[in-house]
Amino acid sequence: MLKKLCFIAVLLIAPLTMINAQKKEIAQAKDNVKAGKALAEAETSMRKLLNDSSNKTNEKIWLVLFDAVRKQYEKINEQMYLKQKVDTANLFDITNRMFGVLEGLDSLDAMPDCKGRIKLNYRKRNAEYLNAFRPNLYNGGMFYVAKKEYRKAFNIFATYIDCAKQPLFESYKYASTDKRLPNAAFYAVYSGFKLNDANLTLRYADIAQQDTAWLSTTYQYMAETYRAEKDSLKFFEVLQSGFARYPRSKYFFTHLFDYYFKRGEIEQSKALCDDAIEADSVNIIALFAKSTVLLAQKDYDNCISLCDKIISLDNNHAEAYLNAALAYFNQAVKIDNSKNRSREKRSQMIALYRKALPYMQTYRKLAPNAKEQWAMPLYTIYLNLNMGKEFDEVDAIVKGM
Repeated sequence: MLKKLCFIAVLLIAPLTMINAQKKEIAQAKDNVKAGKALAEAETSMRKLLNDSSNKTNEKIWLVLFDAVRKQYEKINEQMYLKQKVDTANLFDITNRMFGVLEGLDSLDAMPDCKGRIKLNYRKRNAEYLNAFRPNLYNGGMFYVAKKEYRKAFNIFATYIDCAKQPLFESYKYASTDKRLPNAAFYAVYSGFKLNDANLTLRYADIAQQDTAWLSTTYQYMAETYRAEKDSLKFFEVLQSGFARYPRSKYFFTHLFDYYFKRGEIEQSKALCDDAIEADSVNIIALFAKSTVLLAQKDYDNCISLCDKIISLDNNHAEAYLNAALAYFNQAVKIDNSKNRSREKRSQMIALYRKALPYMQTYRKLAPNAKEQWAMPLYTIYLNLNMGKEFDEVDAIVKGM
């Protein structure tokens, strides 16, 4: 019986001992803060106490923690005022921590009492205090972007952006009044993209789209992220949005064209090309893409006409020569393979091979390593045009492939 009583006594004493130790730790941290010494240690000590869920509602710990962080900021600020050398990064980090602490305290402040009543003791004062420092968060994010420390940049921008939905700052209505919010969101997207982190890249993408100066880039980061995540539907939707807004953009056009063309959606591919050409009549990429569609549709005359236009704009555009050559070549091969080939048909075939020849030869000159594209067509052309010397040369190339 005596042993049981002793055991119970120990159980009662242990919590009291812990409470006394905790009080002593809080008092020591408070004294250090008041004296302006060991501030980092005081902060660490209070954060350690808050790691215990039972201490989350201890208002005193939150207040001592904030004072410890605030005093660190004030010390650096004083050094800057005295034009002493300071750690700029540390100034931004401390600013970020001040927001975290007071947002945590605000959550506690907003908890209802036993009768369900909410009495906000700190919100107005703390919101006013932090509002003055909030521009430092934006500047800190930009600072870390410039240093390519994208994880830190994202974290600070996240704090800046999230103020817009924090109850602590509801009176400031940042979502509608802060003109820099979309730009901060863009740099958060940028930082997430640089970190190759899909969740971070997309977290503030909806807000970033309000920054029209960087909208094209935001769409591209979103599209690349969805593509990496193999979300083809979202990838396609962003490409559509991007092209609708920027029909002259090479990025949106080429990726959207590939999306349609690889799926055999020929009419959509053609309509896309027409939209791009309407926006820019000398868009060589769109002109060439349309020539490829026309070639696939066997609309050879229009394909050749379009290729000639491309060549007039850029006489070194190798693929335009290839498409024009194939437009003539394919017609000739069709006649060549027909069972009932009259003398007239043969004359037409030879004429088509002759027309294909200069285009294919130019393509070979511009793309000498693309043998799989030009070797066999030239072999067939030389054979049918009885060009013995040229045939022998290309025949050796074909046999060596």
